[in-house]
Amino acid sequence: MTVHSILKMGDARLLRVARPVTSFDTPQLHQLVQDMRETMQAANGAGLAAPQIGVDLQLVIFGSDQPNPRYPDRPLVPDTVLINPEITVLDDSLLDDWEGCLSVPGLRAIVPRFARIRYRGVDPWGRPIEREAEGFHARVVQHECDHLQGVLYPMRVRDFTRFGFTEVLFPELAGVDDD
Repeated sequence: MTVHSILKMGDARLLRVARPVTSFDTPQLHQLVQDMRETMQAANGAGLAAPQIGVDLQLVIFGSDQPNPRYPDRPLVPDTVLINPEITVLDDSLLDDWEGCLSVPGLRAIVPRFARIRYRGVDPWGRPIEREAEGFHARVVQHECDHLQGVLYPMRVRDFTRFGFTEVLFPELAGVDDD
């Protein structure tokens, strides 16, 4: 298993549109998922997209059965590996809330996201996944899937007076790795 370096904003690879996964239940795919999980956990991430470690595939992981130290007051999101995701908006109202990103370390901003979505895709074995999500769960899914389209959350920020350093905006998170 390998903890990978996470690409940072400014790296052109983060701006590419990822390719669909075409082979499932392979040793290479399972290894990639394991490496991504270890990388996400090492960085205290709420999620991670394959492009963030330089892999140009439509694969995201998110969630955990434990509270996330970077988002301690947020509800748990189901531990999920989602491949070739599709999102359908179920409620076009937008909710503003704080986001951070492992590829944009040390910063947070208010980002608008759809309130309710349905997402579908497949797991590493090619079995279908389909769920509805709202709130923080929906936010995490939209954030991670944005990476597959070459979109980083600062591209969605509307009010840059609500964008800044985590240590200034959230001093209570001091000591939690935000890199």
